[in-house]
Amino acid sequence: MTASPSPASPSRRALGALRGAVPPPRLVRLPRAAREGGAGREGGAVRGHDDGAPGPGAGRRTTWSGSASWAPAETARPGSVAEVADVVRRAAAAGRRVKPIGAGHSFSPIAVTDGVQLELDALSGLTGVDRATGRVRVLAGTPLHRLGPLLGAHGLALANMGDIDRQSLAGALSTSTHGTGLGFTGYGGMVTGLRLVTADGAVRWLDVRTEPELFQAARVGLGALGVVVEAEIQAVPAFLLRAEERSEPLEDVVASFVERSRAADHLEFYWFPGTSVALTKENTRLPLGSGLDPVPPLRAAVMDRILANGLYEATCRLGARMPRLVPALNAAAARGVDRRTYTDVSHRVFVADRAVRFREMEYALPLERFTEAFTCLRALLADRARGGDPVSFPVEVRTAAADDVWLSTAHGRESVYLAVHRYHREDPTDCFRAVEELFLGLDGRPHWGKEHTRDAAWAAEAYPRFGDFLAQRDAVDPGRVFANDHLNRVLGA
Repeated sequence: MTASPSPASPSRRALGALRGAVPPPRLVRLPRAAREGGAGREGGAVRGHDDGAPGPGAGRRTTWSGSASWAPAETARPGSVAEVADVVRRAAAAGRRVKPIGAGHSFSPIAVTDGVQLELDALSGLTGVDRATGRVRVLAGTPLHRLGPLLGAHGLALANMGDIDRQSLAGALSTSTHGTGLGFTGYGGMVTGLRLVTADGAVRWLDVRTEPELFQAARVGLGALGVVVEAEIQAVPAFLLRAEERSEPLEDVVASFVERSRAADHLEFYWFPGTSVALTKENTRLPLGSGLDPVPPLRAAVMDRILANGLYEATCRLGARMPRLVPALNAAAARGVDRRTYTDVSHRVFVADRAVRFREMEYALPLERFTEAFTCLRALLADRARGGDPVSFPVEVRTAAADDVWLSTAHGRESVYLAVHRYHREDPTDCFRAVEELFLGLDGRPHWGKEHTRDAAWAAEAYPRFGDFLAQRDAVDPGRVFANDHLNRVLGA
């Protein structure tokens, strides 16, 4: 990475976290703003041993949604790449498994372990910026909601983002997390290099020149190949987004969605089951000098936090206790959405405030099957509502460009994503089983970080490079140091 002069000193925390990493990046001297990215756990300093060694397990853990609960035997909170390598080396020698965890926002049990839980909160912040190419190096524990402002300080931004930004960078990469827009890939497609700690404690730099096969596998690695400790991302010049949110007739949106998605920069819609209205959000990219017109803070507080989250939590609880009320509650929710237009920096517009907890199943389908898939899903959910199991959460529909990442859900095809959510106090098992059966019949692929029941036999048919991925896994983790029961099902033991 080409260094360029800067009057400020680099982030000591970010640089210190790279101790023991070989080869080190050639860093830009980062401005003071970068130092803020090196903070530890949100709300306070990182807890744990000074040397990052495993300590006693921190009791039971649960995912954000409550979909999985487990008790690791030990927890390690390393403060540098060298300490990560040491933890992995010692755990492997003792016959223990290691699983890194980020924000715990995955709905699948991908981070569950009965061995050593590896928290990477201290590995946070930018370590390098190449202003000529727009490539940046970021420590793996950096939360996405901090990354946007850190890049903005350098006049850069992520090309696309999902609508939740609580995840760590490594977690988003490892699960094929994505945003919306047919001109843009998910996070895995933005990666140009990775620093990986493998089961033998080695620290390896991966890119298309050094280790191209392992690099392609690790861009979406499911945590099965090692511990991602740093990523090089292709950023873009910072930009604004003009968001247009409105309600439209569902039939019109479904009929025109693919065509509109090709014309728009970023288009998505939400649909409350049982209603005839779609809630669309279209984001248009604008240059920085276009002028800001953000949502006023008071309106954001009232509409997004009090009504969209606080009031909606109350209606979801009511619907869970009295399912017969859900159709009326959904109709009221769909009617209550205001039309609004606003313009702000990209990382503020892409994301939404999500306080109401839910469980989620999302499948990526070939774009050309969207109309068939949505029509069938609408009928399925209507049938379930008549049977006493109505869905109170909106269905979300997004798109992504095709990419070449081996285990990306958009590998080799333009994709449309249909996500079904259930309030976290409800049991989604039967509903998700029916939805999954429908999507599988339409050549669907599940989001790796969301709920699904797929296994290795299925994946071998669904992903053309699945065998190549397994070969890389066998090469770097023959002892399955990074395995767990979930990965044994999805990838094979």
